[in-house]
Amino acid sequence: MRADSLRRWLPGLEVARHYQRAWLRHDLVAGVVLTALLIPAGIGYAQAAGLPPQTGLYATIVPLLAYALVGPSRVLVLGPDSSLAPIIAVSVLPLAAGDPDRAVALAGLLAVLVGLVLLVGGLARIGAVTALLSRPIRIGYLNGIALVVIVSQLPAVLGVRIEATRSLGDVGAVVRELAGGRVNGTALAVGLVSLAVVVGLRVTVSPVAGVLGSVVGAVVVVAVAGLADAVPVVGAMPHGLPAPALGGLGWDDVLALAGPALGIALVAFADTAVLSRSLAARRGETVDGSHEMAAIGAANVAGGLLGGFPVSASSSRTPVAEQAGARTQLVGLLGAALLVAFVLLAPGLTGLLPSATLGAVVILAAASLVDVPGTVRLLRMNPVEGLLSVAALLGVALVGVLEGIVVAIALSLAAFVRHAWQPYRAELGLLPGVRGYHDLARHPEGSRVPGVVIVRFDAPLFFANGAQFDDYVRSVVDAAGPGVHTVILAAEPITDIDTTAAEELAELDDVLAARGVTLVFAEMKGPVKDRLHRYDREDGARRPRYGPERFAPTVGAAVDRVTGRLRGDLGPDAAAEG
Repeated sequence: MRADSLRRWLPGLEVARHYQRAWLRHDLVAGVVLTALLIPAGIGYAQAAGLPPQTGLYATIVPLLAYALVGPSRVLVLGPDSSLAPIIAVSVLPLAAGDPDRAVALAGLLAVLVGLVLLVGGLARIGAVTALLSRPIRIGYLNGIALVVIVSQLPAVLGVRIEATRSLGDVGAVVRELAGGRVNGTALAVGLVSLAVVVGLRVTVSPVAGVLGSVVGAVVVVAVAGLADAVPVVGAMPHGLPAPALGGLGWDDVLALAGPALGIALVAFADTAVLSRSLAARRGETVDGSHEMAAIGAANVAGGLLGGFPVSASSSRTPVAEQAGARTQLVGLLGAALLVAFVLLAPGLTGLLPSATLGAVVILAAASLVDVPGTVRLLRMNPVEGLLSVAALLGVALVGVLEGIVVAIALSLAAFVRHAWQPYRAELGLLPGVRGYHDLARHPEGSRVPGVVIVRFDAPLFFANGAQFDDYVRSVVDAAGPGVHTVILAAEPITDIDTTAAEELAELDDVLAARGVTLVFAEMKGPVKDRLHRYDREDGARRPRYGPERFAPTVGAAVDRVTGRLRGDLGPDAAAEG
């Protein structure tokens, strides 16, 4: 493998080659802090998927190791996810027929199939669709994710149990628990004190001190006060290391899981792509969507082969790692290593860790994702983009991650089409003492060149706006009154023209010609001119409609030619200006 290919597909090795000592302390601390969340999350999501708890740890350890090597994001944390757990359960458990070993094998096979789908998609460059994730969508997505994560952790802080849906609909269930008096007062006290400790130490010392102080302090209090039976705790971690568990499977199982694998791959990539791109933008970095897709695939294949199940990026654990100061993929490696150490050396330690404390830590980490000022700025600068951001927020929070992203992207495309359908258009003219040709709507003191109408249309010409272009040019010519002999189109903003618009343009040319008016193109881009000539040839006319005399390099040159003035009489060969 060539060195440049190695750097591209194994970015973890490239980071290791150029690792800076200044990063080490931040990565070590972030790795320790992250491990406190990896354990309960892995166990909990495995149980939600109907699988033995240890599979959640295997689905954390192995993907973390694989992604640290091949993943393009330096801080993204992969692992079991609440949005995937229900899909895994309904896909695997009916086929397992009550056999836990077969359920583990089927879950591993499902992860391998998901990984293969993502690997193929990444190699085929399908990940380029992340270019559709504009800044408003990214801001709205992170705001929505933050709200969902915060709400999802309220039951843990309150000491109640509800059927989580990963949406703001959980608020109603929490309120019903409160109204019914079913809140665990001790758990609530632990959660509130943990929140206070995290905030207090974050302000006075550092965010890392807040997290570690809260977690360690809570374990000590539960141990000393004997509260393990009074508050919900994470629970002791099971023994065992990742190992192959794909025995007893056949092609019928592959066929049965192919459909669910496609669905999970879509959800996993959509969730991971937006989170990865959003965090990279916040850190001033860039992430290739196709590489990200392939990396998630590789992580899933590795996890599936060694007793895990499908995973994606974690919207709760990633912010914790970032807030704890994560710099590189070493955080994931350390988290995986510490998980192995806990499994071998201290599996019962988490039996003293209150769920309320972890909920408090996650709530404050998720709050760091909220960007209210960014949303307000968008609404002020561009109300349409601001509303797109709010739509992404509401979609993620009320409907779901994937659905919210799809809705926001669809709205973005609709806004783009609307802008191209009714773009800015202008009639250009001369200003006293000012060189060039300027927008007469913005400069009422300007005047037309006698006998000439100069127009500009700021968008590609395509089926949706060809008629608007035709009507606009006719209206400007009508408003100019008699004596117009030439229409000059300042075509520099026109980057494309399709067949429908080409037909509209030909009809406009015929209408103008019938009135004794010649249509001239100035500053038309070469590829657009080539396309216009190709359409012209396909018309089958005896002679080209648009001969060389119809084109000019600049608006100034076109005006000079049609007025018979020497170049410079009306100013330089200036491009159309606003």
